[in-house]
Amino acid sequence: MTARDVYLPVAAQPSVNTLVGMSQQAEDRGYDRVWLPETWGRDAVTTLTSIAEHTSTVGLGSSILNVYSRSPALLGQTAATLQEVSDGRFRAGVGPSGPIVIEGWHGREFESPLKYTRETVDIMKLVLSGETVDYDGDIFSLSGFRLRCDPPESAPPVDAGGLGPKSVELAGRFADGWHALMLTADGLRDRLEDFEHGADLGDRDRADQRVTLSLTCCAMDDREQARELARQHVAFYIGGMGTFYRDALARQGYEDTAYEIAEQWGSGNKGAAIDAISDELLDSIAVAGTPEDCRDRIAQFEDIDGVDAINISFPRAAERDTIDTTIDVLAP
Repeated sequence: MTARDVYLPVAAQPSVNTLVGMSQQAEDRGYDRVWLPETWGRDAVTTLTSIAEHTSTVGLGSSILNVYSRSPALLGQTAATLQEVSDGRFRAGVGPSGPIVIEGWHGREFESPLKYTRETVDIMKLVLSGETVDYDGDIFSLSGFRLRCDPPESAPPVDAGGLGPKSVELAGRFADGWHALMLTADGLRDRLEDFEHGADLGDRDRADQRVTLSLTCCAMDDREQARELARQHVAFYIGGMGTFYRDALARQGYEDTAYEIAEQWGSGNKGAAIDAISDELLDSIAVAGTPEDCRDRIAQFEDIDGVDAINISFPRAAERDTIDTTIDVLAP
């Protein structure tokens, strides 16, 4: 059975307590896990620690911590600590993010993202084992590092994010799961083939890995308003967050639309970028409309073979009442 998770919103949330309250709501409604991204607001580690202290059963996860702003050893320590404070409920999600975030916000060169991700996952797993870490990679060389505390009795899984074929194959080969987003059903099936190929190359047991698909969801009585919020969100990512989302959409058969959105957004014509997203495209990558619409649409994504969890995310401009309603409407 496909699990349902909640992807906590970080845009314009008034306090850490707001995110804690959403997590408690997700726990009360029976969601399997809450995921917290890290962008340009509150850091995910402190916030997840607070959520861990105020919940008891819902799983917790980072989706994603980028692999440039923290060292792999520190990410391993962080995963071990969050596993401890959550009493074994943590799942780590890491990935490269993109040049806008890494170079523009963190001042680091966005180099060799596949190697950075692979070596980070490798080192995190070594740290979490509690053994001495001696690692000689192309990016990182470590000697003699070891946790001074007991390692987690059950090491938290380490997932990787990725959009392109090679990054998804890498997740299948080296990580315990893959975080997918901005994918149509057909696009997801293509990337699942890459993930499963990677699992074969790494001699991994696919049953031990978890594929989590994040879907932008918005349930409102006002159907058109819900769809407009979702359109704005999609246009922002395709047009305003670098080339990765644009290229991912182009690979899925929407090349002309992807480039039109990016061009209009880059020229300051945000309304035209939003209008370029057809109803058909919106329904292919998001779940937005009335509560009944959303329940029907999400079931179609859950029926895709190979998807282990659907992650309910929300438009950037969604108000708290819309988020709360969507959590309730799409509860498992």
